[in-house]
Amino acid sequence: MKIQILGTGCPKCKTLEQHTREAVAEIGIEAEIDKVTDIDAIMEMGVMMTPALAIDGEVKSVGKVLTKDQVISYLKGGK
Repeated sequence: MKIQILGTGCPKCKTLEQHTREAVAEIGIEAEIDKVTDIDAIMEMGVMMTPALAIDGEVKSVGKVLTKDQVISYLKGGK
């Protein structure tokens, strides 16, 4: 599984990354977590507001700092 945190490095982006890493550790899945900080790359994914979370290339959340539990829900295929 490939997880991308899209954002320029602001505090909200860093918090989303932390919650994502905690979620991956809690449910014990194998995942590659990448930070995408390039504005052009972020916009190419259709994201106009950060932070955003993408899983396997599909944008799941935009403009929100998800909680660890919300990230877990997305990782398990939920909404």
